[in-house]
Amino acid sequence: MTDRSPSERVRARLLISGHVQGVGYRAFTRRVASSCGLVGGVRNLDDSRVEVEVEGDKVVILALLGHLKSGPPGARVRDVQVEWGAASGRDSDFQIWY
Repeated sequence: MTDRSPSERVRARLLISGHVQGVGYRAFTRRVASSCGLVGGVRNLDDSRVEVEVEGDKVVILALLGHLKSGPPGARVRDVQVEWGAASGRDSDFQIWY
């Protein structure tokens, strides 16, 4: 996929690995993403990772990534994988998905 301009509205799928379940990571993600005006959701995966689908301005998503690399107290983030895509417009807020 080609690079997009920093202010273009995009969607990103993030896979966060490390010690990220059982430490409030989803609530932390929702709080930060919502405060940034981003939409999408976050869920735990069965393989101990956390998945985030987020949509908004690319520059704002990049700022969110900085927060997610640290996470809440108790989290130990080992890796964050990012897949960029086109904005879908399907979400109206940021939720914790179960």
